[in-house]
Amino acid sequence: MDFFSIIRGRRSVRAFRPDPLTREQVEAVLEAARWAPSPHGRQPWRFVVLTAPDARMRLAEAMGATWRRQLALDGQDAATIEARFHRSRQRIIGAPVVVLLCLYLEDLDTYPDAERQAAEVTMAVQSLGCAAQNMLLAAYALGFDGGWMCAPLFCQETVRAALGLDATLHPHALITLGYAAQDPARRPRRSLEELVVRWE
Repeated sequence: MDFFSIIRGRRSVRAFRPDPLTREQVEAVLEAARWAPSPHGRQPWRFVVLTAPDARMRLAEAMGATWRRQLALDGQDAATIEARFHRSRQRIIGAPVVVLLCLYLEDLDTYPDAERQAAEVTMAVQSLGCAAQNMLLAAYALGFDGGWMCAPLFCQETVRAALGLDATLHPHALITLGYAAQDPARRPRRSLEELVVRWE
């Protein structure tokens, strides 16, 4: 496929077949992430790869308990909470591979003022998004699929505790990888006329 076919073809998959991925396939996706642009070339991201069913289950259960509490705080009824919990849990335990993307801030430049330091962190977050996009495009180019879940942002300490991660790792997103169980519904894209707000 040419590059623009890969961009347009990539889709957000939420249900996967049980077929495993090889270590080489997973490493190829991680290698693509490694080449993402980053502030000052610092590569402020680290990856946790979960292929063992018990590890994925442990993460899903821990995150699910937190999410149930958050949905209850939002005033959602018990039936809706259970349905949403089940869908989210299945996305994690049903994927052959789950990659946790963590922000790693230890190597960033430091500034004496809070404003520039905050900008440095924002650049790192943007860079993590670039790494995630590289992973998703690489997976599609290699003939399988991925899904992007930002749920770890809402329960970072829970994720760290469930996986025994160091405090320097800030969980931001999950990338689920595997072969799509079915073609997902595609959401329409806004036109360029809507997106380009100024062109001089």
